[in-house]
Parts: sequence; structure tokens; C-alpha cells
Amino acid sequence: MAPSNDVDGFQQALRRSQHIIVIAGAGLSAASGIPTFRGAGGMWRSLDATNLATPEAFKENPSLVWQFYHHRRVKAFEAQPNPAHLLLARLSIPSFLRKVAPAAKTFNLITQNVDRLSIRAVETIATEQAFQPNLKKIDRIKTNNIIEMHGRLFDVKCTSCDHSYEDLSNPLCPALGAADEQFANYHDAGSKDIDISETELPRCPKCGALARPGVVWFGEKPLMLDEINQLVFKADMCLVIGTSSTVHPAAGYAYRVKRRGGTVAVFNLEPSEGDEKADFVFRGPCEVELPRALGISSDETAEDRQNSGNVEIVQ
Repeated sequence: MAPSNDVDGFQQALRRSQHIIVIAGAGLSAASGIPTFRGAGGMWRSLDATNLATPEAFKENPSLVWQFYHHRRVKAFEAQPNPAHLLLARLSIPSFLRKVAPAAKTFNLITQNVDRLSIRAVETIATEQAFQPNLKKIDRIKTNNIIEMHGRLFDVKCTSCDHSYEDLSNPLCPALGAADEQFANYHDAGSKDIDISETELPRCPKCGALARPGVVWFGEKPLMLDEINQLVFKADMCLVIGTSSTVHPAAGYAYRVKRRGGTVAVFNLEPSEGDEKADFVFRGPCEVELPRALGISSDETAEDRQNSGNVEIVQ
């Protein structure tokens, strides 16, 4: 049977769901201006971004890879959470989740994105609520239900002692900032490269060795797989949002939920692998289709901001 795009049917299934998981990919952040690895945004200086996100590329040319990740960090610094991020963050508030899924006991977001925008969406909502006057009710919004399985763009990891830490400096080191300035007015650099010596690239603050971006590269093992497997095992509703479903193991999670009798709903701009196995497919921008399918209008979201009370972040 072909998947449905019936909003009422989806909402009925959602209201029955007890354990909801979201599998998010690059399409979730596209409206925030974060380039995707595949498609029109997957090129950088005429180079294929997927070929730079590997341990082999870093070993061969750490200068080039660090310049690429400096570019990605700058893009992430400039970006803001879009309506889809903010709506998913609101689903982490129990009182808001109950509006669309009254039977829900758990809600977890498993994201392949490294841009930290899902965490920032939670922080944005908590900040908004903290400054609402005359609110007495406190609702707990969780961040420990967000799993960043491919790491964080702002993490830095030592290549020698494995020390890892978050660094929000921009730039991470003077040489990366200077290299970026040289390319500021160069729109298509092609194979042109600025060679930064390893001694000028980010170094580990503990042992002084060369540091690398703290993300999971192609060919490396994603983070928190045991925890993710437990969530997938008990999930009875899986929302696949903004992912081409080509990178494993994330690409197989929805199928596993479906195989155990759960419901799968896909939200994506373009057709993706596994769509034919889904129960529902909503084609279009995530920031448009997700609120529409959930039945949450911008007016209702604004009203919720006024009535849901103060929000306390729980780590």
C-alpha cells in the first residue's frame, strides 16, 4: 500500500502513540542556512564535501579539512533555529507534547546534524519563557532527550590523547581566520588551497598534539548507539525529518520501528529511500509540513508561549 499524506490519519496515529522518536537529518537545518552535504549545498570551493569528511582526508591534508570545518562552524554560528527546530523543541515540554500526543510517555530526538541548532532551539524557548511576566507554572524542558549521534561541530578532539571539549571561539586559531579572509571575495576557489602548517592549526590544550573536529566522519562509529537502539526498540511512532535515509545506521531505524508494528511518517523536500515503506509521507519543507501535519499554527504557537508557563531546562 502506498504511503498516505492524510493529516487527520497521521494525527490520529500520533494521539495513540506512547513512545515517539524523531530521526532528523540535514533537511531539518536547511531553512536555517546550513548547507547540506548532498544536493546543491554539497560543494565547497568546487570540492565534494563528502570527500572532506573522512579520517583519510584529514590525514592527507589537515589544513584543507580544518578550513572546510571552519567554514561550517561560521555558517552554524550565523544560523538560527528555524520553526521546525523550535516545534521539535516544544515537543520536549510535557504539557505541549500532550496537546498533540496525549498518550505519549517518551519523546526523543535522534539527530544526524552537528550544527547544535536543536539544542539552541531548546535554549531559545527556555529563554523566551524565563522573561514572560506573571507566570507561575514551571514546565521542564529536556535536553537529555536529544541525541547528537554524529557529534557536534563545535567540539574539538585531540588526535593523540582523545581529549575532547567544546570550543565556541571564532576562529579557533588565527591562521584559520586569516585563511578565511583571503577567500572572502573568491567565490569559486577550485583547487586553490591555502596551506596552513600543522603547528598553526588547532592544538590539544592538554598534550599539545594536533586536534581535529569533534564530529563523526564517514567510516567512523556514531555515538550512543546502545542508547539509540533501546529507543528504537520501544518506539511505536517514528518521524523521519529532513534526511535522505542513505547513511547507516540511521537509515535503518524507521524500518525497524515499522517492522515491530510502529508507525512511520516521513517529512522531506525530496523523495528519499524507504518512502514506500512509510505509513505517511509529507512532501515539502520541514518547517512548513511539520507544523501543518501536527496541526500547530503560528497563532497557536504564540498562544502557547503565553500560557505554557516558565520552562526549566533539565540536562
